[in-house]
Amino acid sequence: MSSVREPLDPRVSVWHFLAFYMRFMREKAGLSLAQCGEIIGAARSTVSNLEAGRRRPQDDQMRLLDKHYGTGLLFQLILWFARMAHDPDWARQCMEYEKQALAIKTYHGKAIPRPFQTEGYIRAMLRTEAAKDFEDEVGTRVERQRLILERVDPPTLWMLVDESVLSCPVGGPEVMRCQLEHLLDLASQSNVIMRIVPAAAGPHHGFDGPFQVISLPERDVAYAGAQNGGRLIESPVEARDFSTKFERIGAKALPEDASLALIKRHLEQYS
Repeated sequence: MSSVREPLDPRVSVWHFLAFYMRFMREKAGLSLAQCGEIIGAARSTVSNLEAGRRRPQDDQMRLLDKHYGTGLLFQLILWFARMAHDPDWARQCMEYEKQALAIKTYHGKAIPRPFQTEGYIRAMLRTEAAKDFEDEVGTRVERQRLILERVDPPTLWMLVDESVLSCPVGGPEVMRCQLEHLLDLASQSNVIMRIVPAAAGPHHGFDGPFQVISLPERDVAYAGAQNGGRLIESPVEARDFSTKFERIGAKALPEDASLALIKRHLEQYS
């Protein structure tokens, strides 16, 4: 069977290993992409995307492959390890999920969440991170926002932030004035929900760090922020835990109208 493209390098990540092994077993069995699709109940294009790493496999698909190839739990176990392991290509995959998202829920206790940042705020934040390719990183973040905000069918965007974020003068008064005005402008859109956790709320479930829950048509995934990177979470159980955490933080947040009023009060200090 002739190959139309090179297989992925299985040494890059467990995800690449899984995609590589899916293709290896399919070709060993003499199956076409379409025939493999019949086994897992998917289109030929879906199998191609799975083997190219453009799409992530699901539990039921791996169960069906294990059954067909007689591999016990092997495919299911590789999928489990892939979800648990650090993925060096997590940022690209996260962007792909954001483009498909029905809803994106973001919590941050130290900064305005990225989908809601102005370019001036982005530049000020990147200066604190000592980005190597500064302008490239600015462009990447602006483009990532555009792909979310300018979609024909934009997702519902939920923002939860601590009140201290509004009073932290990132980039100086002018940058913050533009940033808070931008938040108020975004809040007027029907798909945007902003809520502020007041300082008086005390400790809550967000103290461990920022995170995001991305609701896809068939499941939820999550992203947990950390120093020097983050972790994309594919496990349905763990992603559900982050959804619960978001709801618990939201229970301490102000209602929408009161949150917008608080943003306006903080805006006064920068005007």
